[in-house]
Amino acid sequence: MASEKILNSKKETVQEITDKLKNSKSVLLFRYAQSSVSDMQELRRELKKIDSEVKVYKNTLVKRALDDMNIDLSSFLEGPNAIVFGKELLEPIKAFDEFAKKHKNVEILTGLVDGEVVSLDTIKDYAAIPSMEGLLTMFAGGLMEHVKNLSIALNLYAEQLGEKN
Repeated sequence: MASEKILNSKKETVQEITDKLKNSKSVLLFRYAQSSVSDMQELRRELKKIDSEVKVYKNTLVKRALDDMNIDLSSFLEGPNAIVFGKELLEPIKAFDEFAKKHKNVEILTGLVDGEVVSLDTIKDYAAIPSMEGLLTMFAGGLMEHVKNLSIALNLYAEQLGEKN
């Protein structure tokens, strides 16, 4: 039988996982087999820039935390897995997607977005959304098209008025 100290440590870890799951807008469960320590350190550095983190827990403890939240991901909790916890919705997903493109030995298994289980396709869709700067650039480009067309129309109208006089 496990000692009381070990049981309390496990309970604290389960509570930590539960708190991180509740406080994260996006959570990614991924397999990191054959990843080097330097690869994981690189991922941690990139995620820290956007106020996110990657943690490795025992699958049994993660399963207990998920069970407490009535979330079933038991089919994904096999082998060496890690979890990305993100306080923002898109940035951690985009950062991890960029990392995964460079490091083919990591594989996203599933994720949670605002507490709901999402498919791998949904995660890929989120990763494909342009950055805020990109969206603003597209928006400004769309506005500029209308201003350009208006200036051409006004110029043509002014030329027509000039011909009549």
